[in-house]
Amino acid sequence: MSRSERSNIWRVKPVDLMLKQGGETEHSLKRTLGLFSITAMGIGAIVGTGIFVLTGVAAAKYAGPGLILSFIVAGIASGLAAICYAEFASSVPIAGSAYTYSYATLGELIAWIIGWDLVLEYAVGAAAVSIGWAGYFTDMLKTLFNITIPQSLTASPFSGGIINLPAVIIILLITALLVIGTSESSSFNNIMVGIKLAVILVFIVIGAFHLNPANWHPFLPFGAGGVFRGASIIFFAYIGFDQISTSAEEARNPSRDLPLGIILSLTICTALYILVTAMLTGMVSYTKLNVASPVSHALILIGLNTAGSIISIGALCGLTTVLLVLLYGQSRIFFSMARDGLLPSFFSRIHPRFKTPYLSSILIGVIVAAVAGLTPIDIVAELTNIGTLTAFVLVSAAVLILRRTQPDLHRGFRVPLVPLIPILSIIASLVLIVSLPLITILRFLIWLVLGLIVYFIYSRHASKLERTAVQ
Repeated sequence: MSRSERSNIWRVKPVDLMLKQGGETEHSLKRTLGLFSITAMGIGAIVGTGIFVLTGVAAAKYAGPGLILSFIVAGIASGLAAICYAEFASSVPIAGSAYTYSYATLGELIAWIIGWDLVLEYAVGAAAVSIGWAGYFTDMLKTLFNITIPQSLTASPFSGGIINLPAVIIILLITALLVIGTSESSSFNNIMVGIKLAVILVFIVIGAFHLNPANWHPFLPFGAGGVFRGASIIFFAYIGFDQISTSAEEARNPSRDLPLGIILSLTICTALYILVTAMLTGMVSYTKLNVASPVSHALILIGLNTAGSIISIGALCGLTTVLLVLLYGQSRIFFSMARDGLLPSFFSRIHPRFKTPYLSSILIGVIVAAVAGLTPIDIVAELTNIGTLTAFVLVSAAVLILRRTQPDLHRGFRVPLVPLIPILSIIASLVLIVSLPLITILRFLIWLVLGLIVYFIYSRHASKLERTAVQ
C-alpha cells in the first residue's frame, strides 16, 4: 500500500460537509421528533430484554439481591458513555450515530469498522429480540386463549422446527411501520412505551405489597465480586441510549433535545431497573429466578397468575419497542454509509412520499426476518454486546480527538471534566469487553476481518471523499 493510499483510509469527513448534506432535500430526512418522542425512543430501546429477562439470570447466578448495586454500577458505566454521546449528538446532528462521529474524527477506516460493528448491535440484536418476542407471544396465546402454535412454526430448523413464524411476522410488521414514516412509527413507539411503563409500575406496586424482607438475606451471597460480575452481565440491559443519536437528522431541535433525551432516558431506566430488582428479589428468593421470564414468573410463584399474564403483555410491548428502535437504527446506519459512498447508493434513497430510507429498511427487515426465522441466534447474539462496547470506546476517544482538532466547533452540550470522563468511559468499556467469553471475542475478530475485506475491495474506492479527491 502506497503512502497516499495509507493516508486515504485515515481521511476524515469535515463536520461542515456533514451538516450540509443533512440539509440536502434529495438525501435528507424529515425533522419530526421532539424531546418527548426522542426520550421515549431511548426508553423503548433500553427497557426491554434486560428488565424482563436478564434480571432473573443475573440475580440467580451472579449477584443475588446485590443485583440492585450491580444496576447502579452498570448505570454509572453507561452514563459515562452517554455523556460522550450527548456531546457528539449536539455538535454533529447527523444520522449515523457512532459511525458518523468516527468519520468526523478518527478517519474513514475506523468509521467503516464501527459501522460494520453496529450491524452486530442492531441487526443481530433485533433477530435475537424477535425470537424472545415470539416466545412470550406463544406463551401468552397458550395461557390466555389456550391456543398452541405447532413447534414446527415456532422453532428454527436447527431447533426441531421449520421456521419461527411469529418472529418473522413481527420483524416484517415493524419494517412496514418504519417504511411508512418516522412520525408514525414514533407515535406507535410512544404508545408501546406507555403500556410497558404502566405494566412495570403495576409490578412495582404489587411487589411492594408482597415483599418478604427475609428474601434479601444474604444481600451479597456471591460477595462483592458478584456485584461486579452481575454488572458486567446486566450492563447490556442499558444498550439502547446510543440509538437515540441515530435520529439526529429527524430531531426538530437536535442540539438541545438529543443530549437531554439521552440523559433522561438513561436516568429513568436506571431508576426502573433498581425498583424492579428490589421488588423481584424481595418477593421470592433469588435462587428461583433463573428463568427467561423472571418478572411474570415471580408473580406466578406467589399465586398471582392473572397478574403474571398481564406482565407477559407488558413484556411483549417492551420487546416490540426494542425491535422498533433496533431496526430503525440499523436502517439509518446503512443510510449514512450509503450517502458517503461506502455502501451501494440505493441504501440512501428516500421515499418521495414517506421521506424514509425505504429500500434500506426493507432489505434489512427481510434479512433480519430470515435470520430470526431460520437460525438459532443465542450464540451469535453475544456479538451484540462486543459491537456496542467497541462503539462506546471509539465515541469516547473521538470526544478527546475532536476537542483538539476542532476546538471551536459549536457544541450544544459539552462533556465536563475532559479528559477524565472520556478516559473513564474507555476504561469501563474495555474492562467489560475483556470480561466477555474468548469465543465471542474471536467471532468478533472474524466479523471485523470480513468487514475489512469489503472495505478494501469496494468501499475505499467507492467513497465519495475518494472521488472528490481524485477530481
